[in-house]
Amino acid sequence: MAKKNMKLVEMGRTGLTRFGGYISEEWLPELQGRKGAEVYKKMADSDAIIGGYLFAIKEIAKSVPWFAVPANSSEEGQKDAKYLESCIYDMSTPWPSTLDEILSMLTFGWGYFEKVFKIRRGPRQKDPRFHSQYKDGHIGWAKWAPRAQESLNEWIYDEDTDTLIGMSQIPAPDYRERRIPIDKALHFVTTSSKGNPEGRSTLRNARRSYYMKTQIEDLEGIGIERDLAGYPTLYIPLEVFKRETDKATEAYNDFMDVISNIRRDEAEGILLPAVFDANGNRLYEFKLLSSSGTRQFDTSRVINRYDTRTALTVMADFLLLGQQKQGSYALSDTKSKMFYQSLMSLLDNIAETINTQAVPELFELNGWERDELPYLAHGKAEPVNLEALGNFLERLTNMGMVLDDRLENHLRGIADLPLRDTQQSPRRKAGLAPALRKPQRPKGQELADKSQECVEVAA
Repeated sequence: MAKKNMKLVEMGRTGLTRFGGYISEEWLPELQGRKGAEVYKKMADSDAIIGGYLFAIKEIAKSVPWFAVPANSSEEGQKDAKYLESCIYDMSTPWPSTLDEILSMLTFGWGYFEKVFKIRRGPRQKDPRFHSQYKDGHIGWAKWAPRAQESLNEWIYDEDTDTLIGMSQIPAPDYRERRIPIDKALHFVTTSSKGNPEGRSTLRNARRSYYMKTQIEDLEGIGIERDLAGYPTLYIPLEVFKRETDKATEAYNDFMDVISNIRRDEAEGILLPAVFDANGNRLYEFKLLSSSGTRQFDTSRVINRYDTRTALTVMADFLLLGQQKQGSYALSDTKSKMFYQSLMSLLDNIAETINTQAVPELFELNGWERDELPYLAHGKAEPVNLEALGNFLERLTNMGMVLDDRLENHLRGIADLPLRDTQQSPRRKAGLAPALRKPQRPKGQELADKSQECVEVAA
């Protein structure tokens, strides 16, 4: 009996480098914890390539349809799926906005959301604890409230088992410590290594390229200004330059401020005293020296190189095709497919986290004991190439394949065409079709998903 119990006891540890609730897996100190979150936020907010990548990911992800899949084809399974889907679209924050918050994990590597519940008592209720589109008295989600990554104080662990218990934060505006247990939260991470709760930012590998590019851009701006406006030079008397007295030192510092801050703008200009030596030469003189020739380095090529490396780290370099007057259609098609595949993997990760950390609790709170639970799923992100699909179907029909009503409806949905009326729609009888018609979904995707679900259930 003792030997059997030994197999149930955890013997080793993950090896995650942490001290108490502080993670030290990142070897650059400026990218650790809250400081790292601030750096990544700056990168996302200020870099054009990174901003374009994040915008593409979020907008495409929000256009993908989300729906609940029944655990089985029974009437109970159909109702459970309908209920789960209604909860997703019945939160106070619209689903696209919630998904937008979840995708903040791309920037920071992780996202933490507090699950807030409500009792569904109808749309006339003013209290958010009871306000809902439905009046069935069931428990649903009021919202998944985001907890800012920059507010992280520390992670809370069970020191004996390395089990994550929760998160401690010190958020604005009152900056008081708050603790959110893991069983009351949804915890998303981009990748899991040693069970690191902070995951890994998708911008991590672009950090050096971003740093080098911003430094060169700053120097480039200064260089352009100096080449256009000239290099400021100020001549001052020797006694001021030597700073042998307090008065000379004060004058020297004033002139240094003048020469450092001179700009060609609406406030340009410099005021100097009209002082001459015994020979009639000016003691103070200001000049703008022009550049003697062009620079040795082509900064545009250097910056383009770092832009390309930044895009490569997230497989979004297809965004640059055509910018540098090179790249074929075939190359663009291949790279965009890789991008869509990575996006689908990301959405799978999000769906799996919701199905594991949120769905079971929802049914448990309602007192529904189920051997199998419905799960949340998503449609495809990549648009279908109708020409290629048509050629494929032509080959199949030449081989003897019969195009029945269900397959035709599926194809009509893909092409954003109206569905044919058919009696072979068990999900329509089960009442799930209205729940799938959400205003957030593109019409074509909605019809395609509906038709595909009909095929799966009928099969």
